[in-house]
Amino acid sequence: MLKPLSQNPEFGILPLINGTIMSSLIAMLVAGPIGMMAAIYLSEYASDRVRRTLKPMLEILAGIPTIVYGFFAFTFVTPLLRSIWPSIDATNILSPGIVMGVMIIPMIASLSEDAMSSVPNSIREGAFALGATKLESTFKVVIPAALSGIIASFILGISRAIGETMIVTIASGSSKNFTFDITQSMQTMTAYIVEVAGGEAPAGSTIYFSLYAVAMTLFVFTLLMNLLARYVSRKFREEY
Repeated sequence: MLKPLSQNPEFGILPLINGTIMSSLIAMLVAGPIGMMAAIYLSEYASDRVRRTLKPMLEILAGIPTIVYGFFAFTFVTPLLRSIWPSIDATNILSPGIVMGVMIIPMIASLSEDAMSSVPNSIREGAFALGATKLESTFKVVIPAALSGIIASFILGISRAIGETMIVTIASGSSKNFTFDITQSMQTMTAYIVEVAGGEAPAGSTIYFSLYAVAMTLFVFTLLMNLLARYVSRKFREEY
């Protein structure tokens, strides 16, 4: 348990790392399958007219302010979850994780669709000539050929979820619990920075300097994710 603002403060970054990872994993479990299915449909099954209509509509989700997502998670998603699952806390990590997943769907879907659309049609036609169905061509030819871009989109999606602030600040609570129970309140590194930077930490105090430690840890997480995305893009890139 981390209690930096109590009379007898206790410090430790593990609960914050745990909350950040849990929320990001929930977000990717939501955004990964839906974003991938959307990318497959837009790239391989949708007509040009449908693609030109649906893709901008999907990308509108990325333009919604994150504070709106946070308010939606707190006022709609959490009450909905509590009506289904009464034991869930009023603030929990599941609700913001789900909404973060919805937020990063456009990133995964758009980048994956771009990677799949860049695969030459001659490769698809070769698969069809060998007797492959549309589904077989998609999963056995197109996706492997676009794998570098797809993996990079997933890694960038995780990086976006790790750095999200307002959704978790509003909907996940401020309890610094080290637990794997997604029904409980947790706090992420970004939410901690918002809480402590709100003016309660005197300049030069231990809790004031803890902001720098948490911010540096968050920077390292994001940097590693971006370096990994860059490495994967180069490692698995197909040249045509």
